[in-house]
Amino acid sequence: MTSDIPDESTSFVGRRAELRQLYSELTQHRLITLTGPGGVGKTRIAMRAARAAAPRFPDGVRWTPLWPLRGEQLLVAAVCDAVGLADHSARTPVAALCEWLADKRLLLVLDSCEHLVAACRDLVGDLLTAAPAVTVLVTSRQPLDVVGEWITEIDPLPCTEDNDALALFTERAGAAAPHLRLGDPANVRAAAEICRRLEGIPLALELAGAQLAHSPLDRVAERIGSGLDALDGTETAWTPRHRTLRTAIGWSHELCEPLERLLWARLSVFRGTFDAESAGAVCAGGPLTGDGVRAALAGLATKSVIHREGTRFRMLDTLREYGRMWLAELGEEAGVADRHAAHFVGFGRRAELGWLGPQQVGWYGRIADAHVDLCTALDHLLHAAPERAQELGAAIGFFWSCCGHLHEARDYLERALAAHDAPSPARTRALWALGVAVLLQGDLDTAETLGRRCARAAREDGAPDGADATLAAGYLIGLTHLMAGRPLTAYTVAEQVLGPPPDDPFASAARLRCHLVRLFALTALGRLAEARAEATALRHGCEVRGEHWSRSYTDYQLALISLYQGRPEESARHARAMLAAKQHIGDNFGIALGLDLLAAAVAAQGDGATAALVYGAGQAVWRTVGHPQRGTPELRAVREECEQRARAAIGDEEYTAVFRRAAEQCPEALVARIVAGEL
Repeated sequence: MTSDIPDESTSFVGRRAELRQLYSELTQHRLITLTGPGGVGKTRIAMRAARAAAPRFPDGVRWTPLWPLRGEQLLVAAVCDAVGLADHSARTPVAALCEWLADKRLLLVLDSCEHLVAACRDLVGDLLTAAPAVTVLVTSRQPLDVVGEWITEIDPLPCTEDNDALALFTERAGAAAPHLRLGDPANVRAAAEICRRLEGIPLALELAGAQLAHSPLDRVAERIGSGLDALDGTETAWTPRHRTLRTAIGWSHELCEPLERLLWARLSVFRGTFDAESAGAVCAGGPLTGDGVRAALAGLATKSVIHREGTRFRMLDTLREYGRMWLAELGEEAGVADRHAAHFVGFGRRAELGWLGPQQVGWYGRIADAHVDLCTALDHLLHAAPERAQELGAAIGFFWSCCGHLHEARDYLERALAAHDAPSPARTRALWALGVAVLLQGDLDTAETLGRRCARAAREDGAPDGADATLAAGYLIGLTHLMAGRPLTAYTVAEQVLGPPPDDPFASAARLRCHLVRLFALTALGRLAEARAEATALRHGCEVRGEHWSRSYTDYQLALISLYQGRPEESARHARAMLAAKQHIGDNFGIALGLDLLAAAVAAQGDGATAALVYGAGQAVWRTVGHPQRGTPELRAVREECEQRARAAIGDEEYTAVFRRAAEQCPEALVARIVAGEL
């Protein structure tokens, strides 16, 4: 397992003593919590300490940012994502996570836990009990209060002469105002005074340094500490250090242009990172035009209120809290939340329309980037407009199910369906999306029931897209029969909903998926010549359109057909092509299927050692989805036969050793090497 510690966007200054202390503590304690006020640098210290300690943890460091989460509902899902678990079972997420980590030797970092202390306390307690070799590093403004917790208080940077606070401020000031003569004695005294008044709090120093692009140093020094914390309009009794940070934030807020302040407030509705398009769609209005949003984004970035992360932006949670307070003062909370939800409903519609074409992979990435805000929009719509929650859940449910977010897909869709039971096309599509999630969790009976409800609803809706709804229901019912080992019934269902030939498989996503069901059924029924012809035609159509998901399953079928027909080299080529496509969209279930098929093809060529390695990699990926070798029934028989060939080729002892080593490696890195043909 690799480490996924975030990259540092700016230089790191000081903290040598704290890092030495933390490096030592990580060898002595299984739960360490870094506490301290907001903006003091807990996250940056945790990043540095985790990176230094990574070699001690064979299974790596897994970083879990909790700052985007509004409530505890997505806590376990966030940790599952961080540790690479895409559970497809019907177990509780906590149970699946505990089992997954039970034999791992890793460092789990939970960053920014202060708003989820109770939930984190329960989860960490469970994990420390279930996974004896896991160490947990927490950053929080308050301890978790778990037995065995070691608390390390992070103080602001020292403000004595030649201090780290001055070094940090000087560096940030130099970046904001390269013309400033920071070595001049008067400027050194002014900078030192700013550091002293801001008590060495790193975030406050960064905000002050950024303002030097717009104000002279002496003016900055004069205004710091001038009571600007009164600007927050509250009477909260802040702690002295928190009040100092609020002063710096309030001062930065006052120096923003009026439209920058308005954008700051409205951007606080975003929980995760966001792009300029989303910012414009949600935040434009009144005096803030679309062009004004773009200009204000640039201004807020210059002032360090938001930070660029590639093509996206992020606002630190402390600054978001301040913006949310001002949003309430402006009386815009409800309106901006409505616009945020409406934007993501439109986002979901565009994603669904873009699924069948060259933008498909891009939409998987965009939906992954917007995951927390999609959940935020769904939470809002469940109360404000449940039918639109059904529409959004249906639009993104298939993407989520393909990428392993089955628990979130099922939970939100079940809640949306329970919140509004009036018949509608949105409800029918939500039933279908729920059925797909349930099916991938292995609950075949419930999936079949949902498929029949979809078919009945499609007949009753009378909507213009009723034909597509019927096809979608046919796909769900047919796929359920395939997974249950009933290929003839699956074939019959697909034939009924597709209708008489000729038809265009690419007329809609639902029609293409039904063609895949028929293709799978043909292979399982032994009608290999027909299956090969259909798979070849479908693959060509997908390739022309730049579509990956369906194309990967045509490669899967061609690999299986080639194996049945005694062409293992051809089978291996198709299996690798499938794996490459599944990597693009992060479909672990599909990757596991492809690895099993590739291993069978390699074993059929007589290469027992490589087959054992690929089978072992498949085992590692199957564990992440919670269903060891849960592929279609015909693959299980092929797998067993080819595994016996591999054992015979190199002997049971060697096979077991190679398999076990591969199964214990990081699956992502191993799969990348397999796809690249390095193994």
